[in-house]
Amino acid sequence: MVVDLALSDDQLAIQASFAQFFAKECPTERVRAAEPLGFDPALWLQLVETGAVAMSVDADRGGGGGGILELALVAEQFGGRVAPVPFVEAAVVARALAATPGEVAAEWLDAVVGEGALVTLALRPAVDGVAELVPAGAVAAAMIALDGDELVVVTEPSDALSTPPNLGSSPLATRRLRGDGVERRVLAGGSTAATVFNRAISEWQAATAAAMVGLAAAAVELGVGYVKLRHQFGVPIGSFQSVQHKLADMATAVDGARLLAYKAAWAADAGLEAPPADALASMAFLFCSKAAQDAALAALHFHGGYGFMLEYDAQLYYRRAKAGALVYGDPRREHRRLADLLFPPGYVPTGAWP
Repeated sequence: MVVDLALSDDQLAIQASFAQFFAKECPTERVRAAEPLGFDPALWLQLVETGAVAMSVDADRGGGGGGILELALVAEQFGGRVAPVPFVEAAVVARALAATPGEVAAEWLDAVVGEGALVTLALRPAVDGVAELVPAGAVAAAMIALDGDELVVVTEPSDALSTPPNLGSSPLATRRLRGDGVERRVLAGGSTAATVFNRAISEWQAATAAAMVGLAAAAVELGVGYVKLRHQFGVPIGSFQSVQHKLADMATAVDGARLLAYKAAWAADAGLEAPPADALASMAFLFCSKAAQDAALAALHFHGGYGFMLEYDAQLYYRRAKAGALVYGDPRREHRRLADLLFPPGYVPTGAWP
């Protein structure tokens, strides 16, 4: 199977439309104003009105009929503006609800697609009835989590949430799945629960990879803009060969990250089995996250001491690049999981993978 990376006219229109939306509605001043919680309720409502959250849900379930690639295209623009809204989690949850049979899932899908309810995803299975550091957990009306062999949707009083401060100004929270004031409803059980949850994590990784590509590309632009303005020894520092080499490395890494992110999204839509789509999503997540961190760090260093000052934008991108991937846990654990996905027990090389 050959991957075609050419975007369709509709996909190009989506890309251009959301580039314009985020450029207009999410200047860095708005990102700063949303700190330290990292959530802008008004921007969230604006994004919901565009249909972005439901864009990748099947049309017969009330969505736009798009796939993971369309989700990735929006996520890339979202990441480029480090927008203070939980777009990726909400969009992935909408797809998970649409893929889950039963009245409970249909009820919550109507709330998400029809009413704009903010529902987030616990990225790790709950332990002893607690989901740790849930992205958007501090602002979401409800959370989907895997609790043992059950996939559940949980609501909890906001005053019961534990919301730790964090480097990336993200609305993280630890949320309970049982206890006083907690409403817990089962979406699915057994193998269905595991399948829906694992697919949601894979789609979250693919979309987050695209968001990291957008962040990395914006960091490169930030660095390029500064080295053209900053002078040393009577010339722009961008004329120094060492700076040019680093910028070239950054641009090359971003191009590679974008290709991998798009392939992971394409593979998810195509149901690719060799290599597995979930392995490509994991690979893209790890590579794109590293590319974003490297690009943001380089841009910060080009700014010198200014890069660490809150008045400059470099620190906004650097902090979010560092923190964005860590919400899923230690990257070393994910590298080991990727190895297991690519080379399971009994694997025999055949040379058949593209």
